[in-house]
Amino acid sequence: MKPLAALLVLALIWAVGLFAFTERVARSTPAREPARADGVVALTGAGSNERIGAAMELLQDGKARRMLVSGVSRQASREDIRTVSRAVRRLYDCCVDLGFNAADTVGNARETQEWARSLRYDSLIVVTADYHMPRAMLELRGAMPDTKLTAYPVATSVVDAHRWWRTSGGVRLMVGEYTKYLAILGREAILELGDKPAAGPKKG
Repeated sequence: MKPLAALLVLALIWAVGLFAFTERVARSTPAREPARADGVVALTGAGSNERIGAAMELLQDGKARRMLVSGVSRQASREDIRTVSRAVRRLYDCCVDLGFNAADTVGNARETQEWARSLRYDSLIVVTADYHMPRAMLELRGAMPDTKLTAYPVATSVVDAHRWWRTSGGVRLMVGEYTKYLAILGREAILELGDKPAAGPKKG
């Protein structure tokens, strides 16, 4: 019975963590108005139109000097993204960069880090879907620990974070995000342990 009891305890801990995670997501929007930063980055994915539109609004409001759209499909043109962003052409042409290399969140972090480094930016506003933000911030902070990152989560049509359990799609999405989030936490914990120097002999 002991192995079964241990499994039940682990399942309970996992379930409590899931509901804490989803509650955090639900409370994250509407996002507070961010302080001005060097740049703003929109991470593409499901609900990209809302993400890109929100990032463009921040750029238009003077919250950043320049904007990156990370993870753009290679089939999309600059004009396609401008249409989605509803941007004024003058601002879009001068101040919006598109990244085509990222295929996932790890790629987003790498692409964003390279963009910020090339422009010598020390602070960024990160725009992505509410459910994606916890995992995205873990990846970005791991890639750019010396950069000030401000989360700006947006609600999308992909899932209603307040009623995610009402649809099978919402359950799959939230459980999947939570599982990936835990995996990254575990990875970072292992990496941190590996970076710690071995304890030397005690001095007498």
